[in-house]
Amino acid sequence: MSPTPDSAVRQYVQQHRDAFLGDLADWLRIPSVSAQPEHAADVRRSADWLAEKLKETGFPIVEVWTPDGSGAAAPAVFASWPSDDPDAPTVLVYGHHDVQPAARADGWHTDPFEPRIDGGRMYGRGAADDKGQVFFHTLGLRAHLAATGRTAPAVNLKLLIEGEEESGSPNFRALVEANAARLTADAVIVSDTGMWSETTPTVCTGMRGVADCEITLYGPDQDIHSGSFGGAVPNPAAVAARLVAALHDADERVAIPGFYDGVTPLTDAERELFAELPFDEASWLRTAKSHGTLGEAGYSTLERVWARPTAEVNGIGGGYQGPGGKTIVPASARVKLSFRLVAGQDPEKIELAVRDWAAAQLPRGIRHEIEFGAPTRPCLTPLDHPALQSVARSMSRAFDGQKIRFTREGGSGPAADLQDVLGAPVLFLGVSVPSDGWHAPNEKAELDLLLKGAESAAHLWADLPNALR
Repeated sequence: MSPTPDSAVRQYVQQHRDAFLGDLADWLRIPSVSAQPEHAADVRRSADWLAEKLKETGFPIVEVWTPDGSGAAAPAVFASWPSDDPDAPTVLVYGHHDVQPAARADGWHTDPFEPRIDGGRMYGRGAADDKGQVFFHTLGLRAHLAATGRTAPAVNLKLLIEGEEESGSPNFRALVEANAARLTADAVIVSDTGMWSETTPTVCTGMRGVADCEITLYGPDQDIHSGSFGGAVPNPAAVAARLVAALHDADERVAIPGFYDGVTPLTDAERELFAELPFDEASWLRTAKSHGTLGEAGYSTLERVWARPTAEVNGIGGGYQGPGGKTIVPASARVKLSFRLVAGQDPEKIELAVRDWAAAQLPRGIRHEIEFGAPTRPCLTPLDHPALQSVARSMSRAFDGQKIRFTREGGSGPAADLQDVLGAPVLFLGVSVPSDGWHAPNEKAELDLLLKGAESAAHLWADLPNALR
């Protein structure tokens, strides 16, 4: 009896497990830390290493792209493998090969760039974020070909693996815009996320966007005597405090006019699915190092961090900060704010709303400047989207028929640029778990989950053509 497609995929993955892990360990040994200029050559070496492995996998087109064309920005890797089927949909896989800084002195038990396997886990910087989750696609693709007998994938498969994600992807959108014709796709698969837990496999349906700013308030031309002038001229530190106090209303809703315009509301189905997750708020608070929850009235904790827009005060300061007293009216004060955005919100409109709101709060005699950072757009794929259902089916096959639940990510990433520029739905296929310790000492990946990620990808390439036709 010939094996079923599911068993053939698993058999191939298990047979090639050791070679896959050996190659991954070699890649993890390259300290591709994009945030540190002294590792620029290592980031390039990481890109070249991946490019060679993609050629070995069978990709007929593999290129290393420099985002700004000058070599000053960290390189990305592009690969493409057309399908033999003329009607096949096109899928783009996104991930990143750069990693966070890491040193033994940070609390690592061993050298962060000398990976080790212990107890079914691989420890090393990048094991989960994101080299392990990028690399399982090579094994998954080979398993797909072996199980189906195909000589090319059932989809037109493209990869874009950037080298600056851990530095905020400063050149990513420009890279995508410049190469939009070559990156065009019917769906984007992002493997830079995770699951709820080892025993609760999930698919992320969206990520929040972000906008941030620094507001500088100017009062007198220099610090002045509070006895001579206090109470008779505006104090920028006091105005900064009032500005912060005006940011939210009594229900913890953001009080900036127009802030909620266009927000895509949570559906009843999404709220029910979130409520199904085994969420322990007391445990979550311990992880947050917080002693209580607080947020927008009428929403649960998960709903607040995944699906509602927020405003946070990241810093406030001004005037004398040294020991003892200094009786002055300070010349200036500063406030740093960030806004997490959800589907339906436009970062450019949020910036205009914040500028208008801030100007309206200030009394005569206070000048101000606002500087915004580069925004990240939110992205969301509806639960009933055929491609999302395809991802869930494929993961369920890899996880032996388990029910796949749905989550969102409270953080932000460059996936929304792909959705915005390419006009394609973004789907998330990630198998990392919270205990993997992204950005932390002793980052690790669960080996069984990496292999299930490969199986999920193998099933997905066979399933997506029907979903996207």
